[in-house]
Amino acid sequence: MNRAKKRGGGGGGRGSAPKGARKRQPSFKEDPFFTNASKKRLKHDEDIRSDESSDEDRNDAAVGAGSGDEDGEEEAAAEEIIEETPGEKKLRLTKEYLNRLREQDRRKKEDEGDDSDDDSLKEGERDSLVAKVLQQQQLQDSGRLRRSIASRVQKPEATDEFQNLVNHRQSVTAVVLSDDDLRGFSASKDGTIFHWDVDSGKKEKYQWPSDKVLKSHGVKDPLGRATKHSKQMLALAISSDGRYLASGGLDHHIHLWDTRTRQHVQAFPGHRGPVSCLTFRQGSSELFSGSYDRTIKIWNAEDRTYINTLYGHQGEVLSMDCLRKERVLTVGHDRSMMLFKVPEESRLVFRAPACSLECCSFISNDEFLSGSDDGSVELWTMLRKKPVCIVKNAHPSLAAHKEVEQKDGNTVPNGHIESYNCSSTFSWISSVTSCRGSDLAASGAGNGFVRLWSIESESNAIQPLHNLPMVGFVNSLAIAKSGGFVVAGVGKEPRLGRWGLIPAAQNGVAIHSLKLSSDTN
Repeated sequence: MNRAKKRGGGGGGRGSAPKGARKRQPSFKEDPFFTNASKKRLKHDEDIRSDESSDEDRNDAAVGAGSGDEDGEEEAAAEEIIEETPGEKKLRLTKEYLNRLREQDRRKKEDEGDDSDDDSLKEGERDSLVAKVLQQQQLQDSGRLRRSIASRVQKPEATDEFQNLVNHRQSVTAVVLSDDDLRGFSASKDGTIFHWDVDSGKKEKYQWPSDKVLKSHGVKDPLGRATKHSKQMLALAISSDGRYLASGGLDHHIHLWDTRTRQHVQAFPGHRGPVSCLTFRQGSSELFSGSYDRTIKIWNAEDRTYINTLYGHQGEVLSMDCLRKERVLTVGHDRSMMLFKVPEESRLVFRAPACSLECCSFISNDEFLSGSDDGSVELWTMLRKKPVCIVKNAHPSLAAHKEVEQKDGNTVPNGHIESYNCSSTFSWISSVTSCRGSDLAASGAGNGFVRLWSIESESNAIQPLHNLPMVGFVNSLAIAKSGGFVVAGVGKEPRLGRWGLIPAAQNGVAIHSLKLSSDTN
């Protein structure tokens, strides 16, 4: 008898219900799984819109979310949040911001006692301006908006030339510009990192901490035959907010610096080969690194943590680039270019006819530029696995042809530009870059000049613009977002080796101003 009572349980047992009564099934509204989920979504929505409401409103919303009588309203609100697209959300937030500005103007006029009627005109102008900014931002996010700068670049005069900005003891391997184009950073093979002002050229040196401090920041002992760390730098990257500078080189580590104090803050070990390239994702602290060990690693500079490793290359990873989307473009010694889509955990593979792709740069989300060791510059799109346009002998060695000028019009219909023999190592394309959001690009080699290009998306063509004389190996390039100047990192030797030497070159950073005609559109 006691065993039967124990199996039956308490008052909720099988015998406690009246005969013939049906057991009540709880509805999904009363199920705690659904109610908790809706509350989580509402809480998430309140966090997103926390800047639009006062503390009292948030407290009232939290109290209302806890009441059981408003479950239906909570679910309806949650459904509306789920159905709202990113574009609709951006438009809603912009309208709310606009209404707040109007309310501020109205209160200001009431305080000043201004009864003028010109506020409607200002509101109309503000509406059109906000709508235009929204449209441009959406086009930029999709990669369909491109500024026309290449057609405005005027031909340099004979007196226009590169001006030496910063000197290094050995060859410069990397230069980067801050997001506002006011500051620059450069690194060289001697292990020095300089932080300099674009206008004045005033420079400040980053001091390496002691070995004890480096070990406390995460530096591990060298592996293999190496007995000590080499501070030779190969890559630099600056975050969009200008707070973090990342450097990498032969010591297999990524070093993180605070640009405000110029102090070393963290070291990321993990690569089993020299770190050859670095890039930050725009608008975030997400850092990508490429190495001779054929891997790409993802880090978070803000949290100073390791995230993931990407595989795919069968040779050394030599260069990479990244825009605002969580995608990274890489090229390597295996003749391939890869576009890694991190959220989708997938990659696109593009094959080049060259022996090795040395450098790459995003033009837009769907177009890329690359340079190879056979002297070619290639234009790529997402729609094809091979280049849509190849400019052969883009940087011909003119040492044996000083009496002959290169002709830019020697073009054949398939997109190849034929020129002089380009078998010399001085003609290897060592750097390419593009002006973000425009049709202007530049490439560098060791043949004596930096070359400007016009990217024509409609015809899938690369048209040469002007040659900017520069003696030395152009190991790194950067163009200001306004298109007003070009910065080149120059050295007597190539960035990744010592297979060439130009004794007349000066190791350092040089800047060349670009004259732009007035925009009539």
